[in-house]
Amino acid sequence: MANTPQAKKRARQNEKRFAINKARRSRIRTYLRKVEEAIASGDKAAAESALRVAQPELMRGVTKGVYHKNTASRKMSRLSSRVKSLA
Repeated sequence: MANTPQAKKRARQNEKRFAINKARRSRIRTYLRKVEEAIASGDKAAAESALRVAQPELMRGVTKGVYHKNTASRKMSRLSSRVKSLA
């Protein structure tokens, strides 16, 4: 357990940061799931629009430190190639 005032403050800050990051991660996953569902249904127009909405949200996660840049790029690349392959 934290003993010094500084360690106690850092513990409080970590709790707040964890809650914020958890909410961001959940929000991003929701957007990605919407793209996945559109791909699964075979609706190319819906998948493209969902992808357009998900992309800035995923990149915002990068700037906020929730995801690494390469991770987000990889996810976007794979999703966009799957959307393109829809007939």
